[in-house]
Amino acid sequence: MIVHWAARYDLLVWLLTLGRERNFRERLLEPARLQPGESVLDVGCGTGTLAIVAKSRVGPSGSVHGIDPSPEMVARARHKARKADADVTFDEGVAEALPFPDARFDVVLSTVMLHHLRRSARQEAVREMKRVLKPGGRLLAVDFAGASQSGKGPLAHFHRRGHVRPQDLVDLVSDSGLRVVASGPVGMWALHFVLGQTLS
Repeated sequence: MIVHWAARYDLLVWLLTLGRERNFRERLLEPARLQPGESVLDVGCGTGTLAIVAKSRVGPSGSVHGIDPSPEMVARARHKARKADADVTFDEGVAEALPFPDARFDVVLSTVMLHHLRRSARQEAVREMKRVLKPGGRLLAVDFAGASQSGKGPLAHFHRRGHVRPQDLVDLVSDSGLRVVASGPVGMWALHFVLGQTLS
């Protein structure tokens, strides 16, 4: 029954993207500039679709891990990876205390996740993402930006703690010690991205 809730989440995303969720996820990944052979961590992976798409980008020589605090989401993500025959590892974990050693990943993804956290927790999470990045590694943060809406309508589920202002998203990345190399609107809904990079 609980896993059914995660399946309903997938249904909601499918409806919001008019059945083109994979295309939506591909678009979210574009600024990350994923390359074959890279190691990728998807923080707040939800039901795993983005991580599975990322695996197709990094190929058999690359690796992808996804973490999420919800056991229901992780169970759904594992099911989807098996169904897609995608070699992606999903585990439970929180963004503020990533269960990985320093300098483990080439790329860390945080898409439509930070707005779920309290402001102080957002700072902790981004610092953790920087910690697990290799020298020269990249962090892609994507979130809803702009003024908060009324809290009603189909997107309200994603706005538990409101939007993240574009400048706040840039500041979160730069204040963690990452160099901001690109930022701007994704071109869908009110989504904004920031791409940060560690020093080589």
